[in-house]
Formats: sequence, C-alpha cells, structure tokens
Amino acid sequence: MKSLIKLDLPPLPVLSDEEKVKKLKELTECLILDEDAIRRVQRVFDEEMKLGLAKNPPKKSSLQMENTFIPELPDGSEDGYFMALDLGGTNCRILLIHLKNGVEEEPLVKYYDVSEDLRLGPGEDLFDYLADCIHDFMETNNLHHRYIPLGFTFSFPMIQKALDVGILVTWTKSFNCSGVAGQDAVKMLKDAIKKRGDLEVDVVAVLNDTTGTLVQGAYKDHQCYIGLILGTGSNACFMEKADRVEKWEEEHEGIKQVIIDVEWGAFGDNGVLDFIKTEYDNQVDLNSLLIHSFTFEKYLAGRYLGELARVILVKLTREGLLFNGIGSEKLFTTDQFTTAYISHIEEDVDESINTKMVLAQMGLLAGATECDFEIVRYVCAIISIRAARLISICLAGILNHLNRTYTSIAVDGSLYKFHPKLHDLMTKYIAELAPGKKFKLMLTEDGSGKGAGMVAAIASRLNRHKKSNAVSDHRG
Repeated sequence: MKSLIKLDLPPLPVLSDEEKVKKLKELTECLILDEDAIRRVQRVFDEEMKLGLAKNPPKKSSLQMENTFIPELPDGSEDGYFMALDLGGTNCRILLIHLKNGVEEEPLVKYYDVSEDLRLGPGEDLFDYLADCIHDFMETNNLHHRYIPLGFTFSFPMIQKALDVGILVTWTKSFNCSGVAGQDAVKMLKDAIKKRGDLEVDVVAVLNDTTGTLVQGAYKDHQCYIGLILGTGSNACFMEKADRVEKWEEEHEGIKQVIIDVEWGAFGDNGVLDFIKTEYDNQVDLNSLLIHSFTFEKYLAGRYLGELARVILVKLTREGLLFNGIGSEKLFTTDQFTTAYISHIEEDVDESINTKMVLAQMGLLAGATECDFEIVRYVCAIISIRAARLISICLAGILNHLNRTYTSIAVDGSLYKFHPKLHDLMTKYIAELAPGKKFKLMLTEDGSGKGAGMVAAIASRLNRHKKSNAVSDHRG
C-alpha cells in the first residue's frame, strides 16, 4: 500500500561550503520526523488515550482524559442571562452574556487586576476578592435584582468530580495560594459569594479554556466535536461516547456523550515519546521551570518553541556554522528568542526581511551573511513543521477515534493565530493521517469567556430538566 505521508521538507540551505551543508544536516536531521516516527507517535497516542479512559489500566497514562461532566453542546434553545468568570492570569475577567433563542448578543466585559499578594497569599483572600469583583460587576451593570448562573473558567490542573466540582491539583503560572490545592475551587468561590450575602449568583459549572473553546465552537457550528488550544500552552478536548469512558463510576444513566479533556500537555511525561526527544529538547527541558513535565508542550507550544530555536541556533553557532562562531549576549541568554520571532521569520518568502529584523533585535545582524539568514530560516521551518506534525498526529488520532464523517475543530491560541503556516500545514498533515475523515479547522476565540457563559447556559438547562424529571417522578 502506498504511503499517504509526504515528507516535503524545506530544502537545505545552498551553501558554498559542502562540509558546512553536511554538518548542518547532521545537526538538524534529528528534528525531522520520518514516517516510522510519525506512525509510532500515532500508535502511542491511541494507546495512551485508551489507557486514560480505562477503569483499571495496566499502567498509568500520561493523558489525563479528564471527565468534564458536560453531556451536551449548545442546541439553540439557550435563553437568558449568564455570567462567566475567567481566572488564569494576572487579571480576571467577568462577562455577562445574553442569549435569545440560542443567539448570543455582544457581551458586557470588565477586567480586574489580581495582585501578586492575592496570587501568592491565602486562598480564602483570593476567592473573597473574586466575590468582590462579581459584586462590583453586578453593581456597575445594575444586575442586583437578577438571579444569574455563572460559568467559572479555572485554567489550572484540576480533577473534576461533577460539572460544578473542580479539585485543584496544583497551582501553575504565577499563582501559589495556600490552602487551595486539594480543595474544590467551586466550593471556595461559592463560600465567598455566600459570605457576602448580597449576590444572587449561582456557580453552576467549572471548566478550562479548552472545553470553553469546544463549546463556543459548537455554538457557531453544530458539527464541532473537538476543541484545541495552541497558544502559550496546548491542549485538546472532544465529545466522547459515554460508554467508552470506562472509568466513569458516578451514576450517568441516560447520558450518551460527554466532553473529555485530554490534557495532552503532559503527553510523554511517562517516557513514551522519548524516541523523538533530541539533545535540543533535553536542553529546553533543563532550561524550563518545570523539568521533566509538560513534555508534549515543550515540543510545540508557544511558551517553548522560541527557546527551542534559540538552543539550536546556539549549537550551530558554537559549531561554527552561524555568525562566524561568535553569537551575541541575547543569543546565549535563556528565553530571549521568542516564538513570535519564529512567526515573523516564517513570513519571509524570497528576501529575508523579517529574519534580518529579528537578528537585529537579537544583536546578531552586524556581520551576518546571506548564509546565516538561510540557516536561521531553515531552523524555524523545520521546528514549525515538527510542531505541526505532532499536533496533527494527535488531532487525526481523535478524528479516527470519533469516526465521524465530518467534524469541525474549534481552535484558539496565539501560536495558531499568528504563525503564518501552521493552519495550512495542520490541514495537510491531518488529512494524511485521517484519510476519509472530512474536517475543518475553525478559529474560535474567547472560549474562556463566551464559552464559559455558554457552559453556564447548558448547565442551567440540565438543572431544569433534572428538576422537571424529579417533579414528574414524585407525581408518578
């Protein structure tokens, strides 16, 4: 059978010195995934997904495959006012979303700073502050007379026990509040709201930005069954058949499907992807804050891709292939070559205009030659291709797993939005690995805000149905 995979890589730079070309190839070919490696990653991802869904797996999966307890997507019946609270960075956001017969009006939005004292202090203080922000938002928009369900986007590793129960595993980013790890973040927010005593707000759902992206995408397109974040970090989720979630022990009779949060940033933390790991990846890992974790993200996410490029360029410089072997202070400093630089360089077609601009900012332009420009562009191209390949392998794996004839994939994140080639590369590579599965990559922004409001609407509908069924059972 003829292979569907085409390894159409960028040509090696044309250099006058053939020994240099040979050395460049030797130092970079480890970053190129051949067909065997691609197929092996594909098999490993499928195995890890199955292990992650199993009740008593023979070994632990590096994919969390977390149950979000969201059994439905928007169906057009959503109606009313819903709030979203989005916490994940140095500010939090509150939105008011108004839905009329499933149609979303432009939301009201307000941002609130979350100071370092709050991010590092007692957890109770943080949640009390969030309740104060909700109060301010409602007062500002004259909402105190109204009961409003709220969707809480809590973009930290958590274990969900129900749609409105999220146990924090560990803080990440710039947060390290005491007394929260191991606790239910929703209960802490509800307690803070109750303590105030003047808010008619009910926290009906907790979610992360990936889940919100899928739900927001499904609002736009009812064939949307996969959500993807490809920005500073990366993750995916998808709508799974409930009977495939073997580890779902809680009562779920009558539920046919549920959104599963893959949590693929840690894919490979157990060593299953070590066969593609290069010396450059090992160095990126050592330079990171969380060593030996978030393995998959370190191959492809915006937080790490620029650093990967820098590490490679440092090696090539020290081997005498770049910048006459000299380099610059910035080149030899961790995290100084950003992923945005890669996006800019990848925009260059014939002339190296953006490449020159980036090298000037890195203190490398003086004395740089056309050969240097070509090599830098080649490095950015091959690591972009590897990133696109790895994401596509996993998305194709999910498409094959779902086995639908057509699926829209909701995508958000700065890397996807601003890298000039990722969309086209991913479209091509997914098609190679999921033959016969029609799909569309669909930019879907603000899943953490609008998507959270939509999840609150779905949760409210589910609660209404539950109450209605309880009344019917009681009468019966």
